Amino acid sequence: MNRDRDMYEVMERWGAWAASDNSGVDWQPIAAGFKGLLPYGKKSRIQCDDDEGIMIDSCVVRLKEHRPEECELLIAHFVIGISLRTIAKRKKCSDGKIRIELQAALGFVDGVSRTI
Repeated sequence: MNRDRDMYEVMERWGAWAASDNSGVDWQPIAAGFKGLLPYGKKSRIQCDDDEGIMIDSCVVRLKEHRPEECELLIAHFVIGISLRTIAKRKKCSDGKIRIELQAALGFVDGVSRTI
């Protein structure tokens, strides 16, 4: 994997891959928590390949163990396709707080992926 990659793009491709029932991360309970919210997602999403998907999956599992709220945010945004603004409204906090949490989660996944 290219180490100069844009983690946001990597996670968008992983989210499409995970949403296609490839992921080992149990994200359905998180989806149930956002039931009734329409995703902003594109109809046709570019997916990562299985090797990258499995590797990112393992990083997300580690995130879930250490920072479950940030994992929930990644899944809501990248897998389910819920906008950050909608997530912020649902959690009754600012968009800025959600963006900071997203950056922390992306940093965690990126850091763990570099050790694999």
